[in-house]
Amino acid sequence: MIVGPGDDAGVYSLDDDTALVETVDVITPVVDDPFTFGAISATNSLSDIYAMGGRPLTAMAILGFPSCDYGPEVIKEILNGAVNKLREAGVSLMGGHSIEDQELKFGLSVTGVIKKERILRIQGAIPGDILILTKPLGIGILTTALKGRKLEDNELKKVIELMLTLNDRASKSALDANTHAMTDITGFGLLGHAYNMVKDSDIDFHLSFDSIPILPRVMDMVDSGMVPEGAYNNLKFLKEKVSFPDRFSEENQLILFDPQTSGGLLIAMPQESLRIFEKESISSSVIGKVEKGKGRIRVS
Repeated sequence: MIVGPGDDAGVYSLDDDTALVETVDVITPVVDDPFTFGAISATNSLSDIYAMGGRPLTAMAILGFPSCDYGPEVIKEILNGAVNKLREAGVSLMGGHSIEDQELKFGLSVTGVIKKERILRIQGAIPGDILILTKPLGIGILTTALKGRKLEDNELKKVIELMLTLNDRASKSALDANTHAMTDITGFGLLGHAYNMVKDSDIDFHLSFDSIPILPRVMDMVDSGMVPEGAYNNLKFLKEKVSFPDRFSEENQLILFDPQTSGGLLIAMPQESLRIFEKESISSSVIGKVEKGKGRIRVS
């Protein structure tokens, strides 16, 4: 084992050049349509492989469901959605396992390969790097609004499109850009995952709130109380690790801590490498920079 627990995925050496990269992720439904849910879950599960700079090869399905509430047709559609997305990624579904559960859950255990000299870790950013984010924030808030009946499925077209977007092209561009550190933004929100990149280090992240892309209607939904519990938990757990400006609202803080399903990549890389993302037309926003420090995050 050359990368153990604590990073986005584990890495196990095969030979002098190649290693296996492995991860697992399971989520509850974020949309009503079972096919779309299966596809989103697959996209989400693949993300940790891409966050390490790896190439996914195979997957095993993990399904929990109350059999009295969901029949075979629903389960079949979830699996069809997952297989469709795996096929897009060039990944083979090898099998899986199902259990009786009180709540519907679905995800994948994914195995891929990675070149040892090109492993991208959570930590490794250096002063002078820029920080780029490849997907806007607000997915957790908007899907919570869907569950709270403040939004309909047809109002989440852009959000669903983002959750179905693989991070494969962004990962390849990050490798080509001489990236120093990278992670994907999921359950801990932007600031939670950013903190994992700086903790116990001699660097700080300086983030510009105005430069961070946020999906339309997110603030409206926050004002309506449609904030996932996970955002409050993230804020409570990490608030002391982040410096906010005076009078920076709790609503804005919650957006930065919003749990993302199948979120984008947060990448620390040299300024001159941004041209690679621009050349490949990869969606990316420069949201901050890396400075010498003491393992903290500063938002301005």
